[in-house]
Amino acid sequence: MSPSSPPPLLVRWVGRLSFAQGLALQESLVASHLAGDAPDTLLLLEHDPVYTIGRTLDRSSLGDPALLPAPLVEIGRGGQATWHGPGQLVGYPILNLARYGQDLHHYLRALEAALIGGCHALNVPAQRQPGQTGVWASPHRKLASIGVGARRWISMHGFALNVAPDLQGFAAITPCGIPNIAMTSLSREGAPPLTVEAAAAHFAPFLAAALASLASSPQHHA
Repeated sequence: MSPSSPPPLLVRWVGRLSFAQGLALQESLVASHLAGDAPDTLLLLEHDPVYTIGRTLDRSSLGDPALLPAPLVEIGRGGQATWHGPGQLVGYPILNLARYGQDLHHYLRALEAALIGGCHALNVPAQRQPGQTGVWASPHRKLASIGVGARRWISMHGFALNVAPDLQGFAAITPCGIPNIAMTSLSREGAPPLTVEAAAAHFAPFLAAALASLASSPQHHA
């Protein structure tokens, strides 16, 4: 594929789903990819309240799981505990990463860049934090968490961007296993009022452009 023709990306707003429904939808698309008959797809949605954690022996970020006010799910992504719930934009890019350089580090940086660009367009401060994955309003205020996985280079999971959720959902855990941070949101950082669906429409072009740029990078066409 030439640098001038990045792979097409299907963007789907799918509304509010339970975590199990979202995972089943991802699994279905991954299976179709592995069978050779699925387009690269970006799922945008919000979840019912749920806590998730990656497959790790260190589960200290959960505190006491018995005290969590919502269900806990262990999933095949990187990273420590996080919360999902209404008012948060979740994005699951289901991509054949062979088209995007087969480099998870560069893929993560592309997701960060897209979210940062979309935040700046809303006049919300956003930046990377050295040594950490995600998007931050300041070194101690985190806007978005990112955790991905891949099966035979088909990507799963993705990002969670706080639009205007009840941030109390994070109070029962150490978000992403990082002490002394506060989770924040677009609304708290001065963005205009947005529904999650409106936020999905706003951020989708930034995500599509970042992925297209990743696919077109000269280093991937040696």
